[in-house]
Amino acid sequence: MTQPILYRKRIIPDECVLLKDDQILFHDDTVIVTGWKALHPKPDLSCGFSCYYLHEGCKISKFCREDHSLIYWYCDIVDYGPGVRDGELVVTDLLADVIVRPDGTLRVVDLDELADAFDRGLIDRKQLTTSLNSLSRLLDRIYADGIEALAAPIARIAG
Repeated sequence: MTQPILYRKRIIPDECVLLKDDQILFHDDTVIVTGWKALHPKPDLSCGFSCYYLHEGCKISKFCREDHSLIYWYCDIVDYGPGVRDGELVVTDLLADVIVRPDGTLRVVDLDELADAFDRGLIDRKQLTTSLNSLSRLLDRIYADGIEALAAPIARIAG
């Protein structure tokens, strides 16, 4: 597998951005692990690492402070598709997200945006059901094994 060229597509707001500054640390047929710097750094968010699960409809990100210490895990529900050219991968954010804090507490967020996007015709029924089914599978995995199992590829590559 050649190294993919990653794009992040958002529905709200409508945008598709080349992730030109993300560094691919590892990739195979099931995962892509990247390291990145925050596009808009904040006092408490400087950089992070992401693991794209190519067959599971999610992306797990470790949000870090400048010293690479964990702020929290951010889990995006996504869909993967080809780009315009060979080797491009478009990662579409399907709006539902899960935040897992270091103490293990979690919060599901942005379900209101998912409902709004469906009501406004920004996503179709298939995308809505894909998002909800992926969210359900992600939560089942987190409840069964904790976030550590999903974060394992990041831990192996980035420490």
